[in-house]
Amino acid sequence: MNWITNYVRPRINSIFSRREVPENLWHKCDECGTMLFHRELADNQNVCTQCDHHMGITPRDRFKHLFDGGIFSEVDVPAPKDDPLQFRDQKKYPDRMKAAQKKTGEKEAMLVALGEIGRTPIVAAAQDFSFMGGSMGMYVGNAIIAAAQEAVKLKRPLILFSAAGGARMQEGILSLMQMPRTTVAVEMLKEAKLPYIVVLTHPTTGGVTASYAMLGDVHISEPNALICFAGPRVIEQTIREKLPEGFQRAEYLLDHGMLDRVTKRTEMREELITITRMLTNQPPAVKGDLPAPEPEEATAEAPTEDAVEK
Repeated sequence: MNWITNYVRPRINSIFSRREVPENLWHKCDECGTMLFHRELADNQNVCTQCDHHMGITPRDRFKHLFDGGIFSEVDVPAPKDDPLQFRDQKKYPDRMKAAQKKTGEKEAMLVALGEIGRTPIVAAAQDFSFMGGSMGMYVGNAIIAAAQEAVKLKRPLILFSAAGGARMQEGILSLMQMPRTTVAVEMLKEAKLPYIVVLTHPTTGGVTASYAMLGDVHISEPNALICFAGPRVIEQTIREKLPEGFQRAEYLLDHGMLDRVTKRTEMREELITITRMLTNQPPAVKGDLPAPEPEEATAEAPTEDAVEK
């Protein structure tokens, strides 16, 4: 037995041929601890395949699963003035913005898009909680106004996905002013008699729940989402009492009449298609890639008996 041939050479080959495995191939579920393959998790819209725990998802990834064929076009949003208050805490506000933009690849905390769901044209807006906690600043206010104006111009329903930690403190009173501004934007939809559907995701808190997030014609939530103005910890410290189990979670709010539905993310698209078509007086969506032919077209294109014989 030649130990150089049988041991040393294979050992050297294994060391030099070893390939590093990327650390981001697997993701651990925060709820059950299951290790999930990143592609499987992405295909399931960041919902754990073992316990159905809903993890965070970016607006862009959400829209890829929402719109027909994952096709949508972005709506331009007017950019507000940078750092209007010259705010600084541990970092300058512009530095925080640059860090958030680098982390997320997005320029701000809300994305507005046009597209179709179930062949139904809509306008959609979604907040990105990974961008400074989805905080509501002037840009978010501008985005909701732009979405409402686009919906009114095109006569389309507006579907909004909320995810926020409240108003953006770096913009002070200017961020709080977005509450009445967005309320006016929603009123534009009401006057145009266009549906406004809100999907509340985890977490939706602060001034968002005192404005556009609670003004929808229909309110749907993802399971176990935290939805509140002041968080449970703040309330417990204020009233010095223990809150009920599941307080301010989606299921609790559904039981107490604050929500219309609690729907899984993987079932949300079909739910929104059904509700949108109902609110716009359209027939149920046709399953498949193509819409059903009109009765007259079907009759005209049907082959005759003579054609079949020939």
